[in-house]
Amino acid sequence: MNVTDIIHGALAQGKTRFAFELLPPLKGDGMQGTFAAIDPLMEFDPAYINVTFHRESLKQTLRADGSAEWHVVRRRPGTVGISAAIRKKYGVETVPHLICGGLSRYDIEDALIDMDFLGLHNVLALRGDKSQNEERFAPHPQGHAHAADLVRQIAAMNRGEFVDGEVEVCHHSKFSVGVAGYPETHEEAPSPEADLAHLKAKIDAGADYIVTQLFYDNTCFFDFVRRCREAGIGVPIIPGIKPLSTVRHLTLLPETFGCRIPDELRREVEAHRDDKAAVRRIGTEWAIAQSRELKAAGVPVLHYYPMGKAENIIEIAKTVF
Repeated sequence: MNVTDIIHGALAQGKTRFAFELLPPLKGDGMQGTFAAIDPLMEFDPAYINVTFHRESLKQTLRADGSAEWHVVRRRPGTVGISAAIRKKYGVETVPHLICGGLSRYDIEDALIDMDFLGLHNVLALRGDKSQNEERFAPHPQGHAHAADLVRQIAAMNRGEFVDGEVEVCHHSKFSVGVAGYPETHEEAPSPEADLAHLKAKIDAGADYIVTQLFYDNTCFFDFVRRCREAGIGVPIIPGIKPLSTVRHLTLLPETFGCRIPDELRREVEAHRDDKAAVRRIGTEWAIAQSRELKAAGVPVLHYYPMGKAENIIEIAKTVF
């Protein structure tokens, strides 16, 4: 079953589903830690599980003939294999992330073919962040500069069109494609209007739904949905929630994700900055309040970002679902 059908089913039933995102284990680690993180969350009947794709850096080396060769260096490989293992063990649909960074169109095509062979028919299509040694995002010379181009490639495969053209006998893939949206505007966008235009380009290219970047003020999400609808974006929009859990998050999260911490939440955390347990509780309670309001508004799925730690997500899910 694809995620698009799950989302529309939740909308038809008027029921909000639970979903979450996982980091692949570090290179060399087994799956036991990943399974241990998933096990307690299965109680809440997840609609799907996202598995991220991590790109640490893009390195260029020269071949003997003087031509350039690009290499992706990363410490959390195995997104497709991990997604397949999770789906097999739990019977839950998984959504591997696929990014533009460091990958040629042929690499992307091969990854999609592997997904199709493994019965993985959902993908979250992302441009990806610039690597640590880049001033600005640099696509692979044979790759894509924008997520909309990646979406077009996936949509073309669904029609039986490959990088080198159509094949004589073709098994058409049936990928459901999600993309990212930014309620508080992507950091590289010159304006909210330009950011929305880029998002619409991804939808027009064939994306089926949107998952948002994390945010802490629900009015930002509701305003984002309104602006999307006014711009002619009609696909489902899934809010992304990340509970704040440390004092350091007051600066780290805005710097990393471009989100604003509401003054009320900031003051409450600052007032208890020397009490780690209190700060964690404050962040969890804030996420619970966010989730309840979003659920009351009828969102089809609440998508959580555990960032490798599930304890507060479990507490939120027990209260909200």
